[in-house]
Amino acid sequence: MAPFSTLLLQLLLFTGAAASGIVGGRVAKPHSRPYMVSLQIGKSHTCGGILVRKDFVLTSAHCKHPALVAVLGAHNITKAEKSQQRIQVAEYHPHPNYTCKCSYDIMLLKLKTPAKLNKYVKTIDLPKKNGKIPANINCTVAGWGRTVGKAHMPASDVLKEAKVKIQFNFECKNKWGISFLSDQMICTRTDKKEGICQGDSGGPLLCNGKPQGLSAFTRENDCSNPNYPQAFMKIFYFISWIKKVMG
Repeated sequence: MAPFSTLLLQLLLFTGAAASGIVGGRVAKPHSRPYMVSLQIGKSHTCGGILVRKDFVLTSAHCKHPALVAVLGAHNITKAEKSQQRIQVAEYHPHPNYTCKCSYDIMLLKLKTPAKLNKYVKTIDLPKKNGKIPANINCTVAGWGRTVGKAHMPASDVLKEAKVKIQFNFECKNKWGISFLSDQMICTRTDKKEGICQGDSGGPLLCNGKPQGLSAFTRENDCSNPNYPQAFMKIFYFISWIKKVMG
């Protein structure tokens, strides 16, 4: 399970929400998503992220931990793959308005040394326009998180991906109430009991190949429940802040 601050954990337990990873879905083709980052404490995966510049990773603010290491170029995170680069995080930049209450749950990590870009490690472009994402279009989530949507189940050794559909904001608001902020969040649903789950907050929601969201929360210990939409921070909402931090 991804690390939580005490206040965020209390809020998520109260609302029935949980940090995110991948449940169901399928194993991704090895190294087909070279922008994916496994954030680790020691050698244990704790959160996901995406490489947005060779020296910056974008992830969730509640993933902050003083000993994070970014693992790039990975497929199986339990093996010492030659493609992998392990780089310590030098600077943490959680959004200044993040208050451990689900809003503004986004963070940039400055790497101690820039990544070496190659066929295994590449950056991904952020959305340049605030185009509305229509409900019911197919998108993809990816990560190394929990593979079964129940408590105490293990995370995945290999990168997984799953298809989800964008849902109307009002449907998410009806389920999550004040926890869902439609200006800075996107939500999805699935009819196949797959999608994000505990263990990989900060992983991407990709629509038409572009990262539109960062995994935020799902239903606590029941993340594959199709009656509860999955929530993501809307990346474009934070573009100005992202550019400012990266200079």
